[in-house]
Amino acid sequence: MTFELSEDHEALRALVRDFARSEIAPHVAKWDLAHHFPVDVVRGMGDLGLFGLVVPEEYGGTARPVDSGSSGGAVGSDAGSDFTSLCVAIEELGRVDQSIGITLSAGVGLGINPILHFGTEEQKQTWLPDLTAGRALAAFGLTEPEAGSDAGATRTRAMEDGEEWVVDGAKAFITNSGTAITSVVTITARTGQDEISALLIPSGTKGFTVDPPYEKLGWRISDTHGLTFDECRVPSGNLLGERGRGFAQFLATLDDGRIAISALALGLAEACLDECRTYSLQRHSFGAPIGSRQAIAFAISDVAVSVEAARLLTYKAAWLKDSGRPRAEVKQAASIAKLYSSEAAMAAARTATQVFGGNGFMEEYPVARYYRDAKILEIGEGTSEVQRILIARGLGLPVK
Repeated sequence: MTFELSEDHEALRALVRDFARSEIAPHVAKWDLAHHFPVDVVRGMGDLGLFGLVVPEEYGGTARPVDSGSSGGAVGSDAGSDFTSLCVAIEELGRVDQSIGITLSAGVGLGINPILHFGTEEQKQTWLPDLTAGRALAAFGLTEPEAGSDAGATRTRAMEDGEEWVVDGAKAFITNSGTAITSVVTITARTGQDEISALLIPSGTKGFTVDPPYEKLGWRISDTHGLTFDECRVPSGNLLGERGRGFAQFLATLDDGRIAISALALGLAEACLDECRTYSLQRHSFGAPIGSRQAIAFAISDVAVSVEAARLLTYKAAWLKDSGRPRAEVKQAASIAKLYSSEAAMAAARTATQVFGGNGFMEEYPVARYYRDAKILEIGEGTSEVQRILIARGLGLPVK
C-alpha cells in the first residue's frame, strides 16, 4: 500500500502549478472583476495537453492503457494519461482560481467525455481533435429551468422530421456554452413519451440561441449561459449514443465529474489553508502573531485536517476509476468525495474570511473570492442533498 502519487503525476503537478502561477494568478483579480473569459489561457492549457489527459492518442490525446502493477500504486507507468492526472491538473488550477479549474473540468468531463464514450467514430473524428488540443470547447446541456436535481423531468423535445431532429426547449446554467471557441453542445431531449436521448448541437446552428451570460456570485471568470432551442434542426446523425439512452449516459458522465469537482474543491481548500497560514504569521495583535492564539491556530488546524481527508477521498475515487473497479463502487466513492470535499471547501473559505477579519471581506484579498467561489461546489454536479441520497442508496437504504 502507498499513498504517494507517481513521479509522473508529481511532474505534471509541478508543470500545471508553474503555469497557474505565471499565466493565471497575476491576472485573476482583474478577470474576476470584469467577468472576462481568457481564451488564451484555454489554448495554453491545450498546449500543455491538459484537455487530452483522458483522450486516446488517435484523437490527439495522451491516454494509453494503464499498467496497474507499476510503482506508485494508484496509476500505471503512463501516469499523466489517466483520470488521476486530470484530477491533479484540476486541483492545481483550482488552487489558483476555481473558474479556470471548472473550465478544464467541464471541458473534459462534460464536453469531451460524452463524445469519447458514446460517440460514433465519425463523431469522434469530427469533434475530438480540436477539443483535445484546446482549440475548441464543448458543453453539456442537462439542467433546465424546471429540471435541476430532477434531471429526469427534462422538457426539451426533439422530434424526427425526415433526416433531421427538430429541437425545442431550454437549458440553464451551462458551462463553456457561449465562449468564442465553443464548437458543440451535447444536450438531453425527449425523443419519445418515456424516452430521453442525447444530441449534438453545433454552435451557430439556426434556432440555437445562447442567452446572455449570468451575473453570478462566484466563478465569474467561467463562461455560463442559458440555452434556447426554437425549431433547431440538426441531422439525424447527430444522435449521440443509443436512442433512449441519453439519461443513463449523462448519469454515468456525472459520476466521473463528481470526482473532478472533488479535486476542484480540494484545490480551493488548500488555497484557503495556504492563505490562513501566511496571514496568521504576518498579522499581529496584542504584540504577537494571531497564529499564536489558540482560537486561530485551532481553526487553521481543522482546515488542515479537512484538506488531508479531502485529498485522500478524491484520489481514492480516482484510483478506483483508473483501476476499472465496478461502476457502483466508483459511483459511491465519487459521491462521498464530492460531498465531503465541497463542504470542506465551503468551511475552509468561511474559516479563511474569519481569520482575515475585516480584510477577509475586502476584494483585494483572495479569500473573498474563495468565499464567493466555494458555494457552487455544494450545488453543481449534484447538490449535497443529492449526494447524501446516492450514498444512502449505495448503502442499501430505500431513501427517496
